[in-house]
Amino acid sequence: MEKVSHKLSLLWLNYKKNKAIYWMALPVVLYFLVFKYLPMYGAIIAFKDYSVGKGIWGSDWVGLQHFRDFFQSYYFWRILKNTLVLSFYQLLFGFPAPILLALLLNELRNEIFKRTVQTVSYIPHFISIVVICGMIVDFSSRDGLFNTIIEYFGGQSSALLSDPANFRTIYTASSIWQELGFSSIIYLAALSGINPELYDAANVDGASRLRQVWHITLPGIIPMILILLILRIGGLMEIGFEKIILLYNPNVYDTADVISTFVYRKGISESAEFSYTTAVGLFQSVINFTLLIGANRLSKAISNTKLF
Repeated sequence: MEKVSHKLSLLWLNYKKNKAIYWMALPVVLYFLVFKYLPMYGAIIAFKDYSVGKGIWGSDWVGLQHFRDFFQSYYFWRILKNTLVLSFYQLLFGFPAPILLALLLNELRNEIFKRTVQTVSYIPHFISIVVICGMIVDFSSRDGLFNTIIEYFGGQSSALLSDPANFRTIYTASSIWQELGFSSIIYLAALSGINPELYDAANVDGASRLRQVWHITLPGIIPMILILLILRIGGLMEIGFEKIILLYNPNVYDTADVISTFVYRKGISESAEFSYTTAVGLFQSVINFTLLIGANRLSKAISNTKLF
């Protein structure tokens, strides 16, 4: 009891000393409590045959039945594969892209050109996802921009978004274009923290710009890269739900249907299977949590950089 009392007194003293900071943090804490932690209570319906009339506690327990049904269903391997493939594409091509852009911008000496490139690359992030998807649909139509370019080089026009083979490429490329500039901000901030004297010393030693990037710039932002990589791996099973919903159609379900869209269709738009889709969503969250812990431990073991 004495230890608890001592800790509470220290907390109270800290609060009085940093009262403004605590009040500034309050809205963020409330946001996570209301929208992140309290909804976790509803995950219990994954283990019940949920009925709206009976309520959560009044519904019958079914244990792991919904998980078994999902693992044995025709859709399991398809949506798991699509989710992992799309996530892997974004990790392989989308994750290094803002790093490369930040490195290139860091090497520019013309400030006007540098600011212009930054502004132009940031703009897509602030455009509504509905507008972005509308542009993609128009550009991908038979008489759209993409088919015009394809025909110019001797190809044939087609409904690109109706072809399962094209969906992953279009989705990944448009995601990179949309987030490339905005995602580079954090790397540019990390680059600004590198000691300029290191570059001066490298110039004295006769190191080229490429050598300076390899031996000074990259090592300087490696901790930031690893932290963001851990976070990205922790969300490997999550794909942009809104964008896929706005872009896909039944013709491309074989390559475009992922866990989040499957949950939406089965849980809301088609059959209202609340318990079943909650089980699917819980499975997704458990896998993401496992990947996050594993990536964090691996990063700590290799480079001593960790998220927590």
